Amino acid sequence: MIQERLNKLREQMKERGMDAYLVPTADFHESEYVGDYFKCRSFLTGFTGSAGTLVVTLEDAALWVDGRYFVQAGEQLKGSTVRMMKMGEEGVPEIEDYITDAVPEGGCLGFDGRVVNSFTGKKLEKMLARKHASIAYGEDLTDLIWEDRPAMSAEPVWVLKEEFAGKSAAEKLKDLRAAMEKEGATIHVLTTLDDIVWLLNIRGNDVECNPVVLSYLAVTKDQVLLFINPAVLDEEVKAYLDGLHVTVRPYNEIYQYVGSLREETVFLEEERVNYAIIRGLDPSNQVISKLNPTVLAKAVKNPVEIENMKKAHVKDGVVMARFTHWLKKNMGKIPMDELSVERKLDDMRRETEGNLGLSFHTISAYGANAAMCHYSATEESNTPLQEKGFYLVDSGGQYYEGTTDITRTIAVGPLTREEKEHYTLVLISMLRLAAVKFPYGARGLTLDYAARQVFWERGLNFNHGTGHGVGYLLNVHERPVGIRWKMVPERMDSCVLEAGMITSDEPGIYIEGSHGIRTENMLLVVEDEKNEYGQFLRFEYLTYAPIDLDGVEKSLMTERDVELLNAYHRAVYEKLSPYLDGEEKEWLKEATRAI
Repeated sequence: MIQERLNKLREQMKERGMDAYLVPTADFHESEYVGDYFKCRSFLTGFTGSAGTLVVTLEDAALWVDGRYFVQAGEQLKGSTVRMMKMGEEGVPEIEDYITDAVPEGGCLGFDGRVVNSFTGKKLEKMLARKHASIAYGEDLTDLIWEDRPAMSAEPVWVLKEEFAGKSAAEKLKDLRAAMEKEGATIHVLTTLDDIVWLLNIRGNDVECNPVVLSYLAVTKDQVLLFINPAVLDEEVKAYLDGLHVTVRPYNEIYQYVGSLREETVFLEEERVNYAIIRGLDPSNQVISKLNPTVLAKAVKNPVEIENMKKAHVKDGVVMARFTHWLKKNMGKIPMDELSVERKLDDMRRETEGNLGLSFHTISAYGANAAMCHYSATEESNTPLQEKGFYLVDSGGQYYEGTTDITRTIAVGPLTREEKEHYTLVLISMLRLAAVKFPYGARGLTLDYAARQVFWERGLNFNHGTGHGVGYLLNVHERPVGIRWKMVPERMDSCVLEAGMITSDEPGIYIEGSHGIRTENMLLVVEDEKNEYGQFLRFEYLTYAPIDLDGVEKSLMTERDVELLNAYHRAVYEKLSPYLDGEEKEWLKEATRAI
């Protein structure tokens, strides 16, 4: 089936004189997760991970994936003729270098200009110009061969009340215009969905688990233009937008609007605005390409958002405590598999007051499946839980009070010495990062060593970031906060940490064919002391849920590590016990006991 689709794509390429065709994992807005309509890369390869870039030539097909997906992509690409390219590994070319080599002198690269960001498009332009090669970006070739392609999402829009948002959209627009004026911009073109809905205090459901709305926004000194499918707006939302002096225009008219601009100073973020928009701008316009002002404003949560997020995490912690108790109590007594256990947790979360759904698809992985750190159980891969080893669950919820993300690895039976050692190292790593104190000006790159040192000194590592930012009733991965050891400029997720920012703390270890372990809590950046060396900051836990003590090998922990774990568990019991009773409350007391 995959080979047949690739052959059909190549036929379309030949008709247009294309030597290579680029298919990223993207919608028209550079979203991390995309709706079903936009899953062209998955359709052409069979690889279902959330990230990956496909390049198809007339003789070859290569898919670039990062370390999260090496194992999963290896499995899903078997028999497909699509080669896996492990990003960052020795001997693996950069995507742009591969394309430049694959396109001959005077040749042509094709892609849908709406799904490639302008930064990448311009880089490819420059590289291909050396070979006098061209770029054709006006067509979506996948659309021509995808007969039963899902429709583009058109879910209803709703207004997020100020009691949850903490700041009115009018105030946010005022702040944005002040930032525009500072830059000398006359128009700001905004295409990132989470920035648009945050700015206008609206939400939707156009990307699964991400309450965003397919839209574009253009802001001038005295005008706000929202390009959106009008069918998703009811009378209440229309009245709300009218009150903000927002003019609604059809979704696809953004391209005509941009093409009509003359002699404007256009403020946008090229890494996030698609190539078709940039190429549609008349040369008479001046472009200022910088980080959207909304990105930092959104990342620093206001006091109302912070208090609400604390409430959301207590609700979610109660769910996780009740779920862990259920799992431990029933292990070996009733049949369990990855999908049935996943459904149990998802149902418990959805039944919680104020829950609006999941913040991402639950990762429910037993044993060796957990070594694929973004594993997704399917009917084909679904594995029964046995009374031995570890079960890993990475999950989260969307609540009116905010977004949660938590990972716990739970012992479901006897463990090997190596499993206990690895589990304890992950725990130590999580605790030490959460306990750091640092001066203002530090970035995630500065702090990552606090988490990885315990691994590196043993010659171990994990192939993903240690922390990511989290939105408020928004995307579970939010720029620009990030904690990682390796600089990845295009990710733009290693900003200076500010009080009010939120990051995950999620070290892990993954042994292919054996086990995977990850422990994840959310942390809030708060101010600590201020002295002659400046303002110091520290982290405060948002996530409160028991960490399974059955996997802990205390002999590997320092006295301070033990103190940190015991202090965390005291707080877990204090926060969650008022919402539990009877057997569950007794279990929680034992599960959070001092060691």
